Amino acid sequence: MAQDDSIYYRQGLPVPETPEPGRDAGFWETTDIVGKRVARVDGYERLSGAAVYPSDIKLPNMIYGAILRCPHPHARVKKLNTAPARKMPGVRALISGDAPESGGLQWKYDDYAAPLFDPHCRFEGEVLAAVAADTRYQAWDAVRAIKVEYEVLPYVSDHDQALDDKAPRVHESGNLVGSDEYIRGDADKGLSRADAVVEQTYQTPCELHTPMELHGCVANWDGDRLTIWESSQGVYAVQSRISEVLEMPLSKVRVIGHYMGGGFGSKLQPGKYTVLAALLARKAARPVKMILTREETYLCVGNRPANTMRLKAGARKDGTLTGLDFACTGPSGAYPAGGTSLVDWQIRDLYQCDNVRCSSRDVYIHAGPARPFRAPGHPQGSWALEQMMDDLAEKIGMDPVELRLKNIPEVSQARGNIPYTTTGLRQCIEKGAEQFGWKAAVKKAREHNRSNRAVKRGVGMGACVWIVGGGGPPATVAIKLFRDGSVNLNMGASDIGTGTKTVMALVAAEELGIRPEVIQIEHADTGTTQYATPSGGSKTVPTESPTVRNAAIDVKRQVLEMAAEDLDVPAADLVYQGAEVVSGSNSEKRIRVTEVSRLKKRGVVMGVGYRGPNPEGKSVNPFGAQFCELEVNIGTGEVSILRFLGAHDSGRVLDRLTYDNQVFGGIVMGIGLGLTEFRQLDAKQTGKLCNRNWHDYKLPTALDVPADMVSLPIEIDDPEANNTGAKGLGEPVTIPTAAAIANALYMATSVRFTRAPVNPIEIRRHL
Repeated sequence: MAQDDSIYYRQGLPVPETPEPGRDAGFWETTDIVGKRVARVDGYERLSGAAVYPSDIKLPNMIYGAILRCPHPHARVKKLNTAPARKMPGVRALISGDAPESGGLQWKYDDYAAPLFDPHCRFEGEVLAAVAADTRYQAWDAVRAIKVEYEVLPYVSDHDQALDDKAPRVHESGNLVGSDEYIRGDADKGLSRADAVVEQTYQTPCELHTPMELHGCVANWDGDRLTIWESSQGVYAVQSRISEVLEMPLSKVRVIGHYMGGGFGSKLQPGKYTVLAALLARKAARPVKMILTREETYLCVGNRPANTMRLKAGARKDGTLTGLDFACTGPSGAYPAGGTSLVDWQIRDLYQCDNVRCSSRDVYIHAGPARPFRAPGHPQGSWALEQMMDDLAEKIGMDPVELRLKNIPEVSQARGNIPYTTTGLRQCIEKGAEQFGWKAAVKKAREHNRSNRAVKRGVGMGACVWIVGGGGPPATVAIKLFRDGSVNLNMGASDIGTGTKTVMALVAAEELGIRPEVIQIEHADTGTTQYATPSGGSKTVPTESPTVRNAAIDVKRQVLEMAAEDLDVPAADLVYQGAEVVSGSNSEKRIRVTEVSRLKKRGVVMGVGYRGPNPEGKSVNPFGAQFCELEVNIGTGEVSILRFLGAHDSGRVLDRLTYDNQVFGGIVMGIGLGLTEFRQLDAKQTGKLCNRNWHDYKLPTALDVPADMVSLPIEIDDPEANNTGAKGLGEPVTIPTAAAIANALYMATSVRFTRAPVNPIEIRRHL
């Protein structure tokens, strides 16, 4: 029976023109598959439980790891007795600082190197020893049997007190990690020329990373080769770090991460647990599974640092901003980790202002080090700036939307006034306000508040820019076209739950004229897939999608050259139409792709694509604006969010379904910052973390999220950004959310809540 290859190809839809060799691909003017609402290509696997996450890995003879952690925020280990643990049932391996296999190993926090097992413990949760046993229960029993004698030392857990001369020192050098200053124009002179000046101090809490899938890995040795199944946002980043720590060639370390249950920045890097699992596996000569407990993750896998921010802003009566003066303090934790990184970027770059001064101080405290957390620094800065914009608007008698529209920049001021490839900030605000019904909602809320004493209503907004989101090299993708017309797509990028595999399948399908559901995808395996940087910074789609398209174009060019031999016409005269190759000058001359002689003989054609450079002298950035309506029960302090609208300029929408999912998920995360989440350290008595579980650490639930959420894409053609026109989305959607809530709360209560989260206790305290 003849092979029916029509099942692989789209019917009756045009295929993009194939550029000549040496020419860049033209920008897609229109698309037939890209931009539609397409279900996940791995949706069945994820929903049915067939998808294998690192947490699901089971290997023959596998044993389980557990870690002994310091219970104090600051202590020195005087004596560590592991002998009782070694005698426990089922124990196969135990390592600590005095073990030969771990002696001298270092762990780096930015440029700061510390021992893998540091007897000077600077945060609760620091690693002291690790055990591998036949069962999890036996491993934990052995950990608890280890005897430790501590010298408990004074601690500091408040970043605002850390620079006090009397505060306990985290490091001998003191508690200042570093400081930074940015100056544009003359902020003092600009403020002196303002008709209205507002000054306020704002505070945001420390948010803890708590993704659905716990952090951890499975490690297995085959001779001198190490394989790691890691819940990771970037398998090549894990490979690099582990090979460095264990002093192994990259070729001897394989990292696999086909599925992962959330990361949000915390899994851009491996943890000490990855190295410990590898060391235990080598010592026991057995595979070791090391998955952290939820309580452990609260201590040691990173956080969004708390920040104290002072902002002074001035504006003329016509709304022109004349000056912004911003100062910020925040904690990296016990080691350098970016406590104030990018907190001031909204102030530097979001609104047109000639006179800006920003200063920041990053400090050490006795708590777990920070890690990147969805749009690092930006939501904190937005909490301050977007509330300040509303206060200025009120003071000069201008609508908050109009004030923002008055100060739209056309260039990236913080980068020396280089132009953006596109800027959709104005459209995000205008179209968002229009679809939200801003003016009518404001009027309705004020009328409601005059007539209702028990429940007040408010609407608010916030806008944003994300510092990156344009992606960039390096990235490599390989696409195989088999002789029957089916396709394999090979890339190293992780799908961190955002639908990366689906988006890349759509890009390949668009370019090759095939159906996306028949594309087989290999990804996130350093042993079998092409190189990719970690999936973070909202760079995956704008980095990988042009690379996938370039690989598909390479396939098409090779097929055209092969078909030219069969049809006896120049390759430049041929057009790739998906299922067929047709002569442009003589439509009678055509051949099915599956009948091309050299393809049939070779069995497969492989195209390789690379990510080209970003445009020189231009900045590629996504923008957004969000609008919120809520109610506040004055008696109880309870907040009910009624609706949210997110209008975002992230270039071309590649899959509308995953696009909307990202917007809704980002809004939910922003609600957590604004209303529910905070790390509570016992600052006065023990310095320990008090809310290290999902009961006491309040993530937003279905009851906290509005049923009415709208995603409004602002699609602006951006051919300069890359050949698919996509910009980042995952992080911008969290930046303005909390500030929009705060502005709505002000309208409802006439109270300016400067300290997040604004929970019922905080509301009642002010009212």
